[in-house]
Amino acid sequence: MASRRLVFRLLAQHKPLGQLSCNQATNRCRSSQRRLSSFAHTSASQHSSTFLTKYFGWAALSLLAASPFLYKMAIPDKLNLDSLSLVERDQQTKRENAITDASPMRLRMEKFVKEKQKEIVQALEAVDGSKFQVDEWQRKEGGGGITCVLQDGNVFEKAGVGISVVYGSLPKAGIMKMRANHKNLVDGEKIPDSLEFFAAGLSLIVHPKNPMAPTVHLNYRYFETAKPDGTSGAWWFGGGSDLTPNYIFGEDAVQFHKSLKDACDRHNKGYYPRFKKWCDEYFYNKHRNESRGIGGIFFDDLDETVQDKENLFAFIKDSLDSFAPTYTAIVNRRKDMPFTEEEKEWQQIRRGRYVEFNLVHDRGTSFGLNTPGARVESILMSLPLTAGWKYMHEPKPDSREAKLVEVLKHPKEWV
Repeated sequence: MASRRLVFRLLAQHKPLGQLSCNQATNRCRSSQRRLSSFAHTSASQHSSTFLTKYFGWAALSLLAASPFLYKMAIPDKLNLDSLSLVERDQQTKRENAITDASPMRLRMEKFVKEKQKEIVQALEAVDGSKFQVDEWQRKEGGGGITCVLQDGNVFEKAGVGISVVYGSLPKAGIMKMRANHKNLVDGEKIPDSLEFFAAGLSLIVHPKNPMAPTVHLNYRYFETAKPDGTSGAWWFGGGSDLTPNYIFGEDAVQFHKSLKDACDRHNKGYYPRFKKWCDEYFYNKHRNESRGIGGIFFDDLDETVQDKENLFAFIKDSLDSFAPTYTAIVNRRKDMPFTEEEKEWQQIRRGRYVEFNLVHDRGTSFGLNTPGARVESILMSLPLTAGWKYMHEPKPDSREAKLVEVLKHPKEWV
């Protein structure tokens, strides 16, 4: 029926003989007859009328026969979703619909981390009094991100708050490696040559100027693979937050760990002890035999074997929500404290250990740098502006520096 309606519209609008109406066409034919009067007779007009009738009749039949083809030319079919990649599907969804609780989790996570990035940047700007540089970027493979960086501020030597939204394709080798921890990564035993994936997350690192104020790191992320129809395949959440002081202040350590424990306890009483231990073990400089900092929580691969997707997302949101008020309170207590040149030098040495961990042991840095289309500047945003290494440096016995090292070698239970 749509094809027929198109034909009738085309017939109504079609103007043969130079876009003329039927009457105009007849008049034009009559004008032509007068110019050719030496060859015309009275019956010529009848012949012309008969010819015109046949002309339009055959034209209508031709249009009816060609109507399916014309219809496809005039009104394109709706995009065939089966032929779209995951990034194309999501782009179409975002154009046509608002992101709600009924939207795919990958789109909800993307929306959430973008909102939290703005909130955290505003909170840190309020402490420092300087503005972040905002750098938006795109990946040709799909997705992109927003990297916000503050350098040489009043309080923070370097602070970075970045989000990334990555679409890509896992090669067969990557699928086999991930399948060791995720048996449901593919259906059945046959391993496909590639598998579309999505990853989104928020990462943060803050290096204050004052050595009495601690460095902090945070990362919360979501990963999923896609089935051919665009629905979610295997999925999991990961993340955590940890504090790296140069000098131990018990008040700060307790406040930081308590805020994380409270967020964990709202969802599962077993989360905090499990994730705190995981953090102590993960952020460990094996070649130095010491932790990077005083820990926090760390977790990875949280999927349906732990809890359902909605409850895990709620846990991620609570954990991330707790960050800004806790850390800004700690920094505000320490940012104006006096310090000596020796204490500043100790800060540089501790930052050197921080760099060692990130470049040697951190899986996130390694994954990022080895992802096709990786944006190196955003991945290495975590590194401080300045750091130091001194040959065979050892803190003096019973000094504040030595007390820190003791805690790093033997992690404490703060709450």
